Amino acid sequence: MKRFALAIICCALATSALAAPKSCEELKSEIEAKIQANNVSSYTLEIVTNDEVHDQNMVVGSCESGTKKIIYQKNDR
Repeated sequence: MKRFALAIICCALATSALAAPKSCEELKSEIEAKIQANNVSSYTLEIVTNDEVHDQNMVVGSCESGTKKIIYQKNDR
């Protein structure tokens, strides 16, 4: 019984470790790599607080446990 309880606790801890939130800079670099892979040449990615988001359609990511957002804007030439 002790082994079963220990296995359950270990699984719960492993699951929470895998769901750890990413840092904003790490997520921003991943999003940037995907954008560049689609050959987008002129764009802006910005990390902002939730209060600074004016258009939800610009949000491409959420970081720091949902307290900050990454917004994307394509720059027209």
